[in-house]
Amino acid sequence: MQSPSGATRARTEEAVKPVSEHWMNKDEVSDLVVVRGFSFYGQGQNNAMMFSPLIDWNERSADESQADALLNEAMGKFAQNEDAIIFVIQPPAIQSLGNASGFSVKIEDRAGLGRARLTEARNQLLGILSQSDVVTGVRPEDQEPAPQLKVDIDRVLARSLGLSISDVNTTLSINFGSAFANEFILDGRSLEVYVQADARYRMTPDDVMALRVPNDQGELVPFSTFATAKWTAGAPSLARYNGYPAMTVSGSAAAGMSSGDALAAVEEAMTQMPEGISYEWTGLSYEEKQSAGQIGLLLGLSVLVVFLLLSALYESWAVPLAVLLIIPIGVLGAVVFSLLRGLSADIYFNVGLITIIGLAAKNAILIVEFAIEEEAAGKSTIDAVKTAAILRLRPIIMTSLAFILAMVPLAIATGAGANSRIAVGTGVMGGMVSATAIGIFIIPLLYMLVRQKLSRQAPMAAGSLDEEQAEGKSA
Repeated sequence: MQSPSGATRARTEEAVKPVSEHWMNKDEVSDLVVVRGFSFYGQGQNNAMMFSPLIDWNERSADESQADALLNEAMGKFAQNEDAIIFVIQPPAIQSLGNASGFSVKIEDRAGLGRARLTEARNQLLGILSQSDVVTGVRPEDQEPAPQLKVDIDRVLARSLGLSISDVNTTLSINFGSAFANEFILDGRSLEVYVQADARYRMTPDDVMALRVPNDQGELVPFSTFATAKWTAGAPSLARYNGYPAMTVSGSAAAGMSSGDALAAVEEAMTQMPEGISYEWTGLSYEEKQSAGQIGLLLGLSVLVVFLLLSALYESWAVPLAVLLIIPIGVLGAVVFSLLRGLSADIYFNVGLITIIGLAAKNAILIVEFAIEEEAAGKSTIDAVKTAAILRLRPIIMTSLAFILAMVPLAIATGAGANSRIAVGTGVMGGMVSATAIGIFIIPLLYMLVRQKLSRQAPMAAGSLDEEQAEGKSA
């Protein structure tokens, strides 16, 4: 929560009250912790934040009792609040990586354009993203300019009055700030003493002008003699990121959109920023961008390992292709099933793809292995693959069906951590369905094409090498 800049604690408390009542009236909320004067976006009398732990998952079975539903309801209710800017956010999936789930981007002034131009660029980005259907909950994470009292000191006049500039600054900082005086012992504890003007004597600009500073002759000279005060506005704090003046914008992906889609939308919007304005990702977004593109490498490495193992097993570079060419069918099934359920291509889906490589290859190996053995027994390639397909049909269907049914509990999972189980279960189940239903027809054809076009020499069955070695030892 962030009240208007310069708002007092009393005004912020008025904005906090209806929000705290909203959460405390929710049966799903077990407790509420309210922090005043501080938030993840800044500190001051106009800032506050709340933490609302929820009751156990088993007691929140209804859809409207889930965390996302509660968040969306609260966002809709407080979006038009006139007393404060209120955002309801979930904590990040990985602790210490950002303050909330979703994306965070740092907008940087790399050309020394100034705070005003940087603020304009940030507001321009917020305007572009607010019209996007890909992202939602877009918000700035910086303090808006707040009222400030600027005191102009005429140094020449102050020196002519016998004043020391250091004494002037010390008087101002002690009265309106504080200064450590000493320590004393009370009940065995060492306590510190700070000096500061009483609250009623530091409320208005006139209180500044009423301060008196001793000169070199021991006379007290009022501030109004050599200084003036006026109200202005400025940022309560200035942030830098990697050495550049920066401001932060955060948000999350809209329903049905992946985090990658959200990052792409932000990157596209940043192309419209003025020259000299750049950006960097931070938090979870930074880690996601760092790891982007690795899934292709991992899948490729997985396929390569399977290919090398099969090549060593059959002593052929061509026959393993008959096994591996069924993998795209399994991947297609995983993609289709995930799209039908509205799931995104997250890390759990990618784990499922790696699993599909092994499972789809397993069905192909069952047919190819028997086809090789039949060829070794003297049959033609087409007769051998027909026989293998017939003999291995039931084992393929039985093992695949057992695995597909084993994925059903994951695909329909509920409770804590259900999203990860649903993603893995749906992808693997879809891949196995397609790899089995289509594979039993495609695998024999692929073996025929590989044997006729790529491998003229009959491959060695998996057990043939061991038999030859055993015969050599006997001889």
